[in-house]
Amino acid sequence: MSKATRTDAQPPAPHGADSHDLIRVHGARVNNLKDISVEIPKRRLTVFTGVSGSGKSSLVFGTIAAESQRLINETYSAFVQGFMTTTARPDVDVLDGLTTAIIVDQQRMGADPRSTVGTATDANAMLRILFSRLGTPHIGPPGAFAFNVPSVRASGAITVERGARKTVKATFNRTGGMCTRCEGRGAVSDIDLTQLYDDSKSLAEGAFTIPGWKSDSFWTVRVYAESGLLDPNKPIAKFTKKEMQDFLYREPTKVKVEGVNLTYEGLIPKIQKSMLSKDREAMQPHIREFVDRAVTFTTCPECEGTRLSAEARSSKIKKISIADACAMQISDLAAWVRGLDEPSVAPLLATLGQTLDSFTEIGLGYLSLDRPSGTLSGGEAQRVKMVRHLGSPLTDVTYVFDEPTTGLHPHDIQRMNDLLLRLRDKGNTVLVVEHKPETIAIADHVVDLGPGAGAGGGTVCFEGTVEGLRAGNTITGRHFDDRAAVKDSVRKPTGALEIRGAHTHNLQNVDVDIPLGVLTVVTGVAGSGKSSLVHGSVPRGAGVVSVDQGAIRGSRRSNPATYTGLLDPIRKAFAKANGVKPALFSANSEGACPGCNGAGVVYTDLAMMAGVASVCEECEGKRFDASVLEYRLGGRDISEVLALSVTEAEEFFGSGEARTPAAHAVLVRLADVGLGYLSLGQPLTTLSGGERQRLKLATHMAEKGGIYVLDEPTAGLHLADVEQLLGLLDRLVDSGKSVIVVEHHQAVMAHADWIIDLGPGAGHDGGRIVFEGTPADLIAARTTLTGEHLAAYVGS
Repeated sequence: MSKATRTDAQPPAPHGADSHDLIRVHGARVNNLKDISVEIPKRRLTVFTGVSGSGKSSLVFGTIAAESQRLINETYSAFVQGFMTTTARPDVDVLDGLTTAIIVDQQRMGADPRSTVGTATDANAMLRILFSRLGTPHIGPPGAFAFNVPSVRASGAITVERGARKTVKATFNRTGGMCTRCEGRGAVSDIDLTQLYDDSKSLAEGAFTIPGWKSDSFWTVRVYAESGLLDPNKPIAKFTKKEMQDFLYREPTKVKVEGVNLTYEGLIPKIQKSMLSKDREAMQPHIREFVDRAVTFTTCPECEGTRLSAEARSSKIKKISIADACAMQISDLAAWVRGLDEPSVAPLLATLGQTLDSFTEIGLGYLSLDRPSGTLSGGEAQRVKMVRHLGSPLTDVTYVFDEPTTGLHPHDIQRMNDLLLRLRDKGNTVLVVEHKPETIAIADHVVDLGPGAGAGGGTVCFEGTVEGLRAGNTITGRHFDDRAAVKDSVRKPTGALEIRGAHTHNLQNVDVDIPLGVLTVVTGVAGSGKSSLVHGSVPRGAGVVSVDQGAIRGSRRSNPATYTGLLDPIRKAFAKANGVKPALFSANSEGACPGCNGAGVVYTDLAMMAGVASVCEECEGKRFDASVLEYRLGGRDISEVLALSVTEAEEFFGSGEARTPAAHAVLVRLADVGLGYLSLGQPLTTLSGGERQRLKLATHMAEKGGIYVLDEPTAGLHLADVEQLLGLLDRLVDSGKSVIVVEHHQAVMAHADWIIDLGPGAGHDGGRIVFEGTPADLIAARTTLTGEHLAAYVGS
């Protein structure tokens, strides 16, 4: 029986599921976005570019990723949502075609001193299981190798209510790996008591010199003075031995102060819990200054900085303990793991080896698992977060990256590009906010926002292919193929900063003379020892202004005016002109609107639903009390002044009735770093990464010093902004300053007067000076990776 054949066969109709190949955004108005609409192809690599502050993060993170995560949270029950962070729906008309979003941003990792690279990536968890199975002598389960788990022992009577009630004796043991001396921190602290109190005074006379400890504070000072354990009128120097023991070391004890039950605790443990248990970088500046002054941190003598107990360090595999394994460079540890042949844990070894290889693949093979996560740079932290996603079996998800090439040498950028393409080729949608042309060039689709920043941005200037971007007339298109030329003549140094025998981290007894009076660039592959050389060897103190990659901290009440100190002279000028107190002109103090407490918006908590923020009806978002807005300076009230852009404010405070030299000087510095478009009262939480970097640079420029040390100042900067930064660096040098820049950007290298190149590799393969000289000599020699890439950049 033959089958009939159809000669008029029609192609099959497209499947309905194939019509959802786009992420559609219509009418987005988050932050400075101006009702924009874009269509982003799924399962492709899309790069979002534009000048810093043009709205890239508002579109990618504030709109697409935020709504994806909000919708996922809504799939949980109301009970579960009550325990989760609630977020409001982004201000957008239509968001269609979203998939699950995985965000890999540059937020610093872990403010906990016990957080390490190993704990953040689960590599430590796998190592602990490995040692609990194969380690000899056998000391216990995986928890016995964990420096975050203390050993616990208990015994006593328990009552069992099953049938007839009976009391039985029970004991409980749990073996943990925590060092008892340092409690798993690897360092012990020695507190200088003279920085805590003045022993010539009594408690009643205000002996405490600890920041924030006010004499009328119920929870700090008064609990000591009125506890009944100490004589508040006796100078501390005259305390008896018992009184001193109670004052400094007493265990928590319940006391009653004015009829209120409070807990009295010795001063030393109280300070350790309230201040020393926190990550130093997470502290407020005045607290950090106090801790630096009052506390000396030294390596724990009992565990030698490994954080682990002696029992955990005694169990070994092939003469290697878990402490030795965590201290190894990850690339070496991966090789050690591959050398273990034990069929009983073969799947574990394969997974652990794959995780460790991912570190090397992503350019972080020079790290060790015991590296505190709080010491990682923004770029390193982002790449550590990527490790857990590289071997993920998930497909059809949206990966969102925030400048993944930050902190990468040109040699490493190609490796990062390969990883982004691999994620895309697994069937994922990859969205990347990026400025580097090397990464923009591999995009399947480009969305260019602008044309300017802040109020001058927020529109889509171009959407299409890389070739179309190059041919277009946008700022990014015009600057895409820009190349900074090597200078014809370089400045002559006026002296030298001698560094001898530098051995911080991986530096191998480096001797180098850093020239002064010129622009010096310290470069090299990631992990070669650049920051160790500059931050670890250049003497801190008078004459040195250091601008590192530390994050700017601030709430929604903070703005450029408060962060830079600009608001102080403005308040004083208003107060002087109107004959009133300066505190009236602070939205965080006496001048605050009573309806919203100076926030400008009223927040309504809707339990497990997203909270609602509505503009305060009393002050209409101006944040100030109506009576304060009657006072004027130069014809404007304080809210109108805070609404000015930096450029407008510079003109306003530069002349006329409102002339205020102190305010004008700050505004000139903000304009110098390219922030002329920012409004003075814009919340810090709405600033982009590049804007925050430049805001910090402008603040540090106010410091008096002869040597400026800048750590990757091009982070977050658009190609067009880099040119302005180079002009700023030139002005600093021409004014008699010495500028030392740790940098990977080829434009800054080409513009330098002197280059110090470290390498040749990362970790223990680096830490040596591989080149010293002018950019022209580096290009001519081409003996290092930096030389090869710089030569290709300038077209030599």
